[in-house]
Amino acid sequence: MQTEVKESGRFERTLTVRLENDELAAAKKKAAAKISKNMKIKGFRPGKAPLQVVERMAGADYVRTEAIEEAIQDIVPAAIDEAGLDPVTTPTVSAIRDEEEDGRIEIDVLVTLWPVLESLPDFDDIEIEVESPAVTEEEISEQIDALRNQFAELVDHDGELSDGDFALIDIAVEIEGDAVETAAAKDLMYEIGTNSFIPGLDEILAGASVGGEATGTGSLPEGYSDKGGEDVDLTVTIKEGKKKTLPDLTDEMVSDATEFETAEELREAIETNMHAYKVHNQRSVLQDKIVQYLVNEVDLEVPEALINAEVEARVRNLAQRLDSDNIELQQYLQIMGQDEATFLSGMRDQADHALSTRILLDSLAAMESYEVTDEEIVGYVNALYEGQIDDVDAVLDSWRASGQIESLTDDILRERALSTLVDSAKPVDSDGNPVDLTPVEITTNEQEAEEDPAEPVEEAAEASTEDATDESEETE
Repeated sequence: MQTEVKESGRFERTLTVRLENDELAAAKKKAAAKISKNMKIKGFRPGKAPLQVVERMAGADYVRTEAIEEAIQDIVPAAIDEAGLDPVTTPTVSAIRDEEEDGRIEIDVLVTLWPVLESLPDFDDIEIEVESPAVTEEEISEQIDALRNQFAELVDHDGELSDGDFALIDIAVEIEGDAVETAAAKDLMYEIGTNSFIPGLDEILAGASVGGEATGTGSLPEGYSDKGGEDVDLTVTIKEGKKKTLPDLTDEMVSDATEFETAEELREAIETNMHAYKVHNQRSVLQDKIVQYLVNEVDLEVPEALINAEVEARVRNLAQRLDSDNIELQQYLQIMGQDEATFLSGMRDQADHALSTRILLDSLAAMESYEVTDEEIVGYVNALYEGQIDDVDAVLDSWRASGQIESLTDDILRERALSTLVDSAKPVDSDGNPVDLTPVEITTNEQEAEEDPAEPVEEAAEASTEDATDESEETE
């Protein structure tokens, strides 16, 4: 076997393999055995007929063609290894030249390599616009009111109703004078402003008076029997009114409802946690923008074969997830209001961006000569299992056997490269003023989640943003 490698693209190589006579002869014998398994040849068991007999029965040209296919299966992988190539997608045969006159057979194989950038644009002090993570008094008040609302009381109310008030109502629904009994309601306690019943009801109730009757138009919710979306006439009888009163935020209330002793401690914790949440979000924005900036700046065209493989992996994974819910892909597209061409185009864009991001981060990690220590891997595993693992070494041994350690190492290197980019960028606001996005430590609350006034803030701040490179793991 003779091989020759030529550059057919920046990240593609064409490997030409020349078959020797002895290799072709061996391939013919294998092909003949395979062909004769499906033939009835008198005097020979299936798969045992000699080459000459099979050539006479099936045709020498057919046997030769099948022999070349057999040779490709055996010889091409060995030729790729011998040439020192490391394909990232399944190599494809691009041409076969069978010159029977001199017996020479040449096979061209297109091999796609993982792109590696030799240099990156200067990314130090690149100004990236983000929003200020400053917390306003209004935002703090909203969080505090959310706590006060848990202990609100409803008191009787006469007069006009407004958003936030509760009303005990009867509702009559008609379409062109005909009653729609299934949409009517009796003695319904309804909070005005929630828009949680018939569309149009809240507008009728706002400004109406307790003890009176209000009329107006609305529309039945989409999907409501066969009348969904139809306009209706509403007649609302308002029997009672209730107004929500919030308790004062006192030290006693805070001490009873939270782990904090004073209202000021609670306020400071909410401000800190909201600030941490905003910083976390804007660092994610900064991360996405600096990556996109560099992707746009670098001279990179992702090989078509690599994009195709990524798209196939994404579609396959989506189909498997849908199948677990007994949903077919075509049904999913109908639900999403997409045709197949639009769906695949979107998938290609996502695949291209995800692969470009990975290539960028891999290249930066290589340029900076980053290395991953055993301690980092152990720490990563412990964090993944939240410390609930007895034998880390056993997990690592299992991961090594399955090749997951290499994937984990790549993830750690990319995260480090991503941190380098984020720390090197210069975040500014819309006026060009510097914005401080130094991570903030969250004020933890040890009480149960339902008693935690700052729970939404803490949960959002602790939730890690999906890594920009996760989407493209399937092509590794």
